[in-house]
Amino acid sequence: MEPIAVYVHTPFCPSKCGYCDFNSYAMDGEIMDRTARAIVTEIRRSPHKGRPAKTIFFGGGTPTFLPIDGLLSILEAVMQTHPPAEPCEITSEANPGTVDAAKFRAMRSAGFNRISIGAQSFRDRDLSALDRVHRADDIVRAVKSTRDAGFQNVSLDLMFALPNQSIDAWLKNLDCATTLEPEHLSLYCLTIEPNTRFYKLQRKGMLLLPGDDAQATMYDAAVERAESAGLRQYEISNFARPGFECRHNLAYWRGEEYAAYGPGAVERVGGVRWTHIKHPLRYCVAVERGDDLACEREALTPGMRRTESIMLRLRLNEGLPLNLAQPDPEGLAEAKRKGWIEQSNGAVRLTREGRHFCNQAILALL
Repeated sequence: MEPIAVYVHTPFCPSKCGYCDFNSYAMDGEIMDRTARAIVTEIRRSPHKGRPAKTIFFGGGTPTFLPIDGLLSILEAVMQTHPPAEPCEITSEANPGTVDAAKFRAMRSAGFNRISIGAQSFRDRDLSALDRVHRADDIVRAVKSTRDAGFQNVSLDLMFALPNQSIDAWLKNLDCATTLEPEHLSLYCLTIEPNTRFYKLQRKGMLLLPGDDAQATMYDAAVERAESAGLRQYEISNFARPGFECRHNLAYWRGEEYAAYGPGAVERVGGVRWTHIKHPLRYCVAVERGDDLACEREALTPGMRRTESIMLRLRLNEGLPLNLAQPDPEGLAEAKRKGWIEQSNGAVRLTREGRHFCNQAILALL
């Protein structure tokens, strides 16, 4: 059987960050144990049982907020249901405030081989504004703990264009991150999503964010600093040392199949995409009763596949192969004329300037 990417969603966090619109809940206690058991049950019932895993990714939420026994029981169920195909990238996201050295050692011993640390900022003032539970010193300790535990593939997430953030402060954040010598960096511009605390603050005029020009300067500086530190850009927001690109996310961007488990997880197999029941309690009840776990389901038409291929593959530095999703000729000509797109070796790619206009370029190609 063809190996598949496997995703596990753990929806719990110590607190709900003001910018977060992910399927996450500030819950703890018995519901966490019950949900872990339900996820294990769902995995063991999987219709994809026996299909090898080429990647395994635990996201959230905060996977490392789960008690270690629950986290490792889920990983064990995944590995038994989807025997890892060598070499299998096995990632867990981690919040620096929810992991200690002992937990990292246990995770490494159980089979995790990649850690993605949600640092976000090395300034305590930023972290407080973002409602993060950790502080800058916790990031440094977390990275050291991953190394002591034997992890040789560590990623850091940072955010820019934060409230009241200056360009100089962002450059210092980049320097702090590269000093820790991660194998991978994810650098995201803060976006304001509906139904978040930040959205409400912005509507009231109480959220002062850097303007478009400052955001563009921050992004260009990020590309330059990352690449000067040996972290090659391979996607609009992602940088890695050669050979350390996130293989799981590449499966998404390349439109490959992925199995998924847990509250709110999204799966795409066999031309169908469906989303799990999102609330942890309702998810647990459905699993325990043996009910259908889908809250949304859609068949992917050829038109949808073309649209998504253009939207996702154009984000990659490798670009969009023209034989996979033929762009609109007039739109392609317009994007080239504006300097957003370049074409070579049977593919179209965003130019460095075009990365600032990715959404407009996508619309043109569609």
